[in-house]
Amino acid sequence: EVQLVESGGGLVQPGGSLRLSCAASGLTFSSYRMGWFRQVPGKERDWVASIYIGASSTNYPTYGDSVKGRFTISRDNAKNTVYLQMNSLKPEDSAKYHCAAGPWVGSWLYWGQGIQVTVSS
Repeated sequence: EVQLVESGGGLVQPGGSLRLSCAASGLTFSSYRMGWFRQVPGKERDWVASIYIGASSTNYPTYGDSVKGRFTISRDNAKNTVYLQMNSLKPEDSAKYHCAAGPWVGSWLYWGQGIQVTVSS
């Protein structure tokens, strides 16, 4: 059974930082593209960032426009974990953040339960 478990969320002031983690089990982690998404109640889920391993074991991160330059996605294949470092947080970053795993572009097969991030003073 594949499981993705997020951690590291919480309440932070505007301008602050948080690091989310997503621990994966039950899959060949290094073979999967990993991603972060976020959702606010009543709105569609938005893609935040994703990362895959390409040739020569090079990591290729990509980001949504709203987080580019502030968020960094990374992965540790030895720990089967993907991270999302979030800096310069804004109130509009408040959402439930989910990690996801998929075998190729646009195919997200597995999802975590999500973790709340609230940016407020």
